[in-house]
Amino acid sequence: MNWILLIIAGLFETGFAFCLAKAKETTGTESGWWLAGFGLCLTVSMVLLYKAVQTLPIGTAYAVWTGIGAVGTVIIGILVFKEPAELWRIFFLTTLIGSIIGLKWVSA
Repeated sequence: MNWILLIIAGLFETGFAFCLAKAKETTGTESGWWLAGFGLCLTVSMVLLYKAVQTLPIGTAYAVWTGIGAVGTVIIGILVFKEPAELWRIFFLTTLIGSIIGLKWVSA
């Protein structure tokens, strides 16, 4: 169950990065709503990370959490913000995904 919480926490980390990028692109009230979304996603992500590390090793949990957030943010950047999807970016994104899976596989 804590692995599921950790995955959801990583997805909310992607959410707060997305909201932060949208807040940067907007002004006024719209920017305020994106910043509110940022705060909400940040809070949910941190609470779920805290709950997950009650039984998971902190080093593994933190690495997996940041890895999910990083992978999700890169994918959102490519799909939503039209960032380049160059060969080396995809290659290293793939190695990061492999590392996340590997950390889960070798953790108790």
